[in-house]
Amino acid sequence: MTTSQRYGPQYGPDITFLGVPRCTWSDPATYADADVVILGAPFDGGTSHRPGTRFGPQYIRQTCYLPQDGSRPSLALRVDGLQGDLTVHDAGDVEMYSGDAERSVRDLQEAVHAIASNGAIPLVLGGDHTIAWPDAAGVAQHLGQGRVSMIHFDAHADTGDIEFGSLVGHGTPMRRLLESGAVRGDRFLQLGLRGYWPGPETLAWMAEQGMRSYEMTEIVARGLEECLTEAFAIATDACDGVFLSVDIDVCDPGHAPGTGTPEPGGLTARQLLDAVRRIAYELPVAGVDVVEVSPPYDHAEITSALANRVVLEVLSGIARRRRDERDGTTWDPRQPLLDGR
Repeated sequence: MTTSQRYGPQYGPDITFLGVPRCTWSDPATYADADVVILGAPFDGGTSHRPGTRFGPQYIRQTCYLPQDGSRPSLALRVDGLQGDLTVHDAGDVEMYSGDAERSVRDLQEAVHAIASNGAIPLVLGGDHTIAWPDAAGVAQHLGQGRVSMIHFDAHADTGDIEFGSLVGHGTPMRRLLESGAVRGDRFLQLGLRGYWPGPETLAWMAEQGMRSYEMTEIVARGLEECLTEAFAIATDACDGVFLSVDIDVCDPGHAPGTGTPEPGGLTARQLLDAVRRIAYELPVAGVDVVEVSPPYDHAEITSALANRVVLEVLSGIARRRRDERDGTTWDPRQPLLDGR
């Protein structure tokens, strides 16, 4: 198989994330030098409210005012998270038919596992949050059941059992992950929960699994940085890698209106970007997904632009971590922009 035989996009033009090189997930030779492989998962068949996240991968890939030239030097981290300091390829979309959730999640897990087992970090662009189940399970299939911890940003716990008569949907992926054994409950960290779901029965189930869920009231009272530091210690205990799952609705709808189930009172865009940058820099990230961007409900591409920057902060953080490990240096966030240039 060659790169010309890749599936490409399911919706929209055949573009890669900001112009990075193409590859084919089923042909490891096409990404043999890649540190990270981006994969689109244009699925919204698990949506419980407003649809449209099937168009998320296209918009996350393209929403930027700079050239689609496969390069993005970070002002803050002083690395290029797309080339030079990190090699990133884009494998296009996995074909995901919204009318067949079981087939879609099975096919996505196969692709994620292939990428992970060939030495690259899979970074998946959603799609609704249903995809977190096959994404994290595919990484665990490579690293080992229960050897991957989860850091999950979301307004919602996504630990429902059966939603609208189905075991597969965007309200249930975290329960499916824990039930499968791919991720341990006591290594499952959630940040940003708020609102009025789930109910007491589901919360009791979560507590039984040993999950640690930071609701927004606790985050406000203690501070996001303190909560992250605590979560990091749990996530890195007795696990070989961390899966980062970012539901864009963790942010307040004023910062991310284009999503299926908006919940007022969330993180700011600045808080989310700082948090994912810190995770990528400080933790051994083994897989990532960014989900629930629904362009039909967006305004002025606010949500798509934020999701694009979440991806870039993750990539830049990984790149800086690797440079510092290689050179014996340490990134200092207090360093002035022009110092040493």
